[in-house]
Amino acid sequence: MATNISARRWQDQLILVLGLWLIVSPWAFSYPEGSSQMLNAFISGLVIAVLAAFDLYKTYFWAVVVNLLVGVWVAVSPWVLRIADQRTVMWNELIVGIAVAILALWELRTDPELHKHWPGTGAAT
Repeated sequence: MATNISARRWQDQLILVLGLWLIVSPWAFSYPEGSSQMLNAFISGLVIAVLAAFDLYKTYFWAVVVNLLVGVWVAVSPWVLRIADQRTVMWNELIVGIAVAILALWELRTDPELHKHWPGTGAAT
C-alpha cells in the first residue's frame, strides 16, 4: 500500500520541489533585492511548498486547488507585475507556474482520494 501512496503522491513531491526552487530562485538568478519579482517568487514559492507538504501528509482538495491557482498566478505574474522584459525572471516564473498548474490539474483529475473530496460529494475538506 505504501508504494501506491507514493506513486499517487509524485505530483505533490514535484510541486514541493518546484515551490522550493521558486523560493531560492531570486538568489540563484540575482533578482533585485526587495523587488516585486523577488517578493512574488518567495511568497508564491512558500505557499506552493507549504501546501504541497500538507498534501503529502493528508489529501486536501482545497490545497491542490489553491496550488493550481497560485501556479496560474506565477505563470502570468511577469506580465501583471510588468517584468516580462526581464527574460530570466519571465522564463523561470512562466515555466514553474505552468508546471505547478499542470501537475495540480493532473492530480485533481487522477487521484481517487481527491475525488472523494470534490464539492458535492458530501466529504469535502
